[in-house]
Amino acid sequence: MLASAAVMVGAAGATLAADTSVGEHNLANGMRVIVKTDRRAPVVVSMVWYKVGSVDEVNGVTGVAHVLEHMLFKGTKTIPGGDFSKIVAAAGGRDNAFTSRDYTGYFQTIQKSQLPLMLKLEADRMVNALIPPDEFNKEIKVIQEERRWRTDDRPRSLVYEQLMATALRAHPYRMPVVGWMNDLENMTAEDARDFYNKWYAPNNATLVVVGDVSHAEVFKLAEQHFGPHKPKTLPPRKPQDEPAQTGIRRITVKAPAEQPYLLMAYRAPRLVDVEKDWEPYALDMLASVLDGNEAARFARELVRGTQIASGADASYDGIGRGPGFFYLTGVPTAGKTLDELEKALRREVQKVIDEGVTDDELKRIKAQVTASRVYERDSMFFQARQIGSMEVIGFSHKSIDVMTERFKAVTADQVREVAKKYLIDDALTVATLDPQPVGDKKPSTPPAGLRHAQ
Repeated sequence: MLASAAVMVGAAGATLAADTSVGEHNLANGMRVIVKTDRRAPVVVSMVWYKVGSVDEVNGVTGVAHVLEHMLFKGTKTIPGGDFSKIVAAAGGRDNAFTSRDYTGYFQTIQKSQLPLMLKLEADRMVNALIPPDEFNKEIKVIQEERRWRTDDRPRSLVYEQLMATALRAHPYRMPVVGWMNDLENMTAEDARDFYNKWYAPNNATLVVVGDVSHAEVFKLAEQHFGPHKPKTLPPRKPQDEPAQTGIRRITVKAPAEQPYLLMAYRAPRLVDVEKDWEPYALDMLASVLDGNEAARFARELVRGTQIASGADASYDGIGRGPGFFYLTGVPTAGKTLDELEKALRREVQKVIDEGVTDDELKRIKAQVTASRVYERDSMFFQARQIGSMEVIGFSHKSIDVMTERFKAVTADQVREVAKKYLIDDALTVATLDPQPVGDKKPSTPPAGLRHAQ
């Protein structure tokens, strides 16, 4: 499953051998603070989430949310450029950041005694980032190289990028998080500063802390460091509904590659109401029926059975601020064509529609998901990221266990119904990779200076 889909069934509801209570507090300036106590180790994960990502960008400055993420490590009025991470490292911690379509996050993993310092640093760069032109001009070159490394030199990434630009005509999800190269080449420090001034504010942020701390001590620290910041009037978030698709769309991408590749994307509903919606959970279950484990249908029928595919995957991406998608992907085995592979994937979907799924399949999937979530809950970082992503997308972290139970309640008839309703040609976009000679092209390497990645 994709990262966002993993949140769909993200909590196992297991009782951990620790105090895992969760506390919430709202500062007067609108900032949310959520603390989950976990005393298994004297460690804390601290995350500041901003409800802003590439979905909030406009044409001409695509990638600016990600660029700004990089620039927030380049100095403030009180901390010289480059010193932020050095201070964290000197305190025995690790830090990084990430940008997605829906949000931007900054985090540190530290010994619990260093939490006050981390919050002081984050509160400082929330309002005091400088974004100096000289630093920007150097960093934008690193980001351009990052785009080449992550996308331009990776055929499957290119296929996904082109598929999204084809599947969506209006919604900002059609734009890559890293940005189009032409926009990066023409971006200025003022573009990043303008984005920062619009969106970086306490009333657009959530602080999540998980670890060996009490709720009260974190609330006090948050009041001390973030409380003095004034809220801002945020730009209006206008509806960005994608027009209905009225027929199948196809695109071919030519790029140097060893193997052909197929990516199919069906428009599908996203989760809106955690308790009342059922289709998103059924779509997530359908993905697991097709590709949840080695006993799933794609592996059994297409990889080991007919051997038409060397690999085949299914996933549902339905948690976010934009449209949802159901994906089918695959690589044909030597001697097989992309057309044959597409027909084979379609046949497996049609079998679900015609014959349904078995109770044994559902029981196995539900047991596996429950077990995997128990292990994931062992990670403080995973817990913090799960809570934060839910909150900034628009759900409560309290919904996590509800979502797990709703997933476990999915029936065979519901899986069959969503397959029939949504996996149709009028909602389908197909992208194929036409491999070109690789020649003497060497594998790309991360650009020098790259550390904070999308």
